[in-house]
Amino acid sequence: MASPLTSVRSDTAPPPPVPTSRRRARRARRPGAWLGWLFAAPAVVVYAVFVLRPLLLTVQYSFYQWNGIGASTWVGLDNYRRVVTDPELYGSILNAFELIVFFSFIPVILGLLVAATIRRIAESRLAVVARTVLFLPQVIPLVSAGIIWTWLLSSRGLVNQLLDLIGLGGTTRAWLGDFDTALPAVGVIGAWVLLGLCTLLLLAGMSKIDPGQYEAARIDGAGAIREFFSITLPSLRAEISVCITLTVIAALASFDIIYISTQGGPGGSTMVPGLQIFYLAFSDRRIGAASALAVALVVLVLVVVIPIQRLAKDNTA
Repeated sequence: MASPLTSVRSDTAPPPPVPTSRRRARRARRPGAWLGWLFAAPAVVVYAVFVLRPLLLTVQYSFYQWNGIGASTWVGLDNYRRVVTDPELYGSILNAFELIVFFSFIPVILGLLVAATIRRIAESRLAVVARTVLFLPQVIPLVSAGIIWTWLLSSRGLVNQLLDLIGLGGTTRAWLGDFDTALPAVGVIGAWVLLGLCTLLLLAGMSKIDPGQYEAARIDGAGAIREFFSITLPSLRAEISVCITLTVIAALASFDIIYISTQGGPGGSTMVPGLQIFYLAFSDRRIGAASALAVALVVLVLVVVIPIQRLAKDNTA
């Protein structure tokens, strides 16, 4: 006769393990294993055809000397060597780094100040108007923005007329046609375009900050400046990282505004890698050199952006 202990053990014993073949059959019957890939397949195919394939072909072309029509000649790393030794090629990269000051630092710093000001007057109609006006450059096509600013900065444009009106006629010039002011003038256009984007991103980040933190700071006697540096700025590390990433990429990959406003002139003073690649490929028929500069630009963007992303993750961790 079985003891009560053995009967309890037999009743509560775990069920026998399911054979491996049966578990595999159950997994095969689950549609989720392949249904997700089925939905993602169109996007994956489009990405592979229109992004990965051209990228791989660009890397391949960078090792050849080719005019785009005839036979190609293997040149190895000669095209990359020209990128770092030809003043026209590496000069465009240096111009792009100078544009980072205008495209990135100025919009982010001004965006912080403007967003903090709009947050303090969030209930007024002026805040709504300010958000609309600042975001307007994101709605206007960049080609149209380039044409408008070309008119404004011309020798008889509105900017020079205003300078004449306030008695600064001696400083007037063709801002986009002067060797010393062409690149900063293009940078001002880029800063104007990106200021609204940075402001709205930072405003969205400020809306997530607990209002109780500001109330506690005011009780402790903190002013607006102290609130900004002690509460607002530390809470916006992720948003600032996004703004810097987007604006740095915009500076390094800039093309349309410069093509419309200066076309790289005068004398190549506003030449940037994107425009240089266009001229090398379609005007000079140097597909290999254009491809090498394009690959160098991709690597340059990754080298600049990845540390920014890692630094942001370390600060928010």
